[in-house]
Amino acid sequence: MTGSDTPNRPSIRRTSRSLPIALLRARETVMGPVRDMLAQSGINEQKWRVLRVLDEEGPMEQTALAARACLLLSSLTRILKTMEGEALLSRESDQADRRKSIVSVTDKGRALIHTHLPESEAIFRRLEARYGAERMEELLDLLEELHGLED
Repeated sequence: MTGSDTPNRPSIRRTSRSLPIALLRARETVMGPVRDMLAQSGINEQKWRVLRVLDEEGPMEQTALAARACLLLSSLTRILKTMEGEALLSRESDQADRRKSIVSVTDKGRALIHTHLPESEAIFRRLEARYGAERMEELLDLLEELHGLED
């Protein structure tokens, strides 16, 4: 008897076709090599995301940074304290609203990013070579479109 044949049990999608599980599996395929790369510097993937966003977009307010780096604001606040202590970023009060703080990447943080960029790019290129450049672009477009449904 299969799950769908069991009386009084709702039909449920098999885990092999579950979107949340498929996304987690795909994430691990991508992030495993990235975690290995970052271990060389002693930073985790959350700190890496924060550094990348700040380097790419420039100084920003913490709430915007949390959204762009895909972190809860409470988690980001804790991470920022550590990163500030490591001199990877700096924070200063927003001139327009003293309750807010603006976060910036430091030269040390930027240097860490640039140290890892060649390997980061190599990881992406290996994945792209195995998956296909066109399919990778299509996947990124589809994921961006899926994320847009949140709005």
